Amino acid sequence: MIIDSSQEAASSAAPGAGRRIPEPHSTGGAVRRDEAAAVEASLIDVRFRDPLGRAHQLPWLEAAQDVAFEESPAVRAFPVRPGRRVAPGWWWSSTTGRLVAYGSGVMRTELMLLDRDPAVVALACRPVELVWREKSRAFGHAPQLMARLQDGSGLLLDCAGRSGPSARLAARARVVAAAAEAAGWSYRLAGPPDPVLVANVRWLAGYRHPRYAAGPWTPALVEVFASPRPAVEAVCELGDPIAVWPAVFHALWSGVLRVRLDEPLHERAVVCLARQETEAA
Repeated sequence: MIIDSSQEAASSAAPGAGRRIPEPHSTGGAVRRDEAAAVEASLIDVRFRDPLGRAHQLPWLEAAQDVAFEESPAVRAFPVRPGRRVAPGWWWSSTTGRLVAYGSGVMRTELMLLDRDPAVVALACRPVELVWREKSRAFGHAPQLMARLQDGSGLLLDCAGRSGPSARLAARARVVAAAAEAAGWSYRLAGPPDPVLVANVRWLAGYRHPRYAAGPWTPALVEVFASPRPAVEAVCELGDPIAVWPAVFHALWSGVLRVRLDEPLHERAVVCLARQETEAA
């Protein structure tokens, strides 16, 4: 899996004219890095760009409530690194119906997984950079992904490598996690996801576009999976498999149907209606 080394990049340069940088504070506003605490959230600023590309810097707690960061472009351009198998690109989001820029393969994978999450209503890659001071030194961190959730709060996410986060990323993650919690948001430092899950979701993602939806014969699709059963049996009952399979895959992507994604998908995988799974729980 490709790791985006820029996930740990931090901006420590002096701010440009017209920008606000948090003033140095006493050590009472922060803790030592070897302790599991973080900088006071009220002392943290956030840098971002508006949809027109203009740079802004505001107090984090204020901006987290008022700014639609999901509308912002990446706070920094995604670099192209020679020799990498996956370059920066665009992901078409079924959640928003728009393209979302990503900077690496790991960002694309997490973006794909969030795009299928029913709690997510909007997505963006690296739209914000949190900046703060510790002992007169300026620090900054731009989480790799941001998601807007149904309840109006946000999720910030970073991807750790197979060997876990570096000490540098872990230290910044503690600050960002505390800042997110103070704003009523959440923060996730995600390790490499299950490869079987990723392979299954990647396959279903190929059918995420609404053109694959079952359309007028959705009731038949729901009826045929009224009881959990092998997918191929229901597909053959519905008609031409070449026409039916894409609709089934779209229903699995969108959550109308459910199947175990921690096991390899195959034609005899047992599929059921999502509401059946909810009722059983």
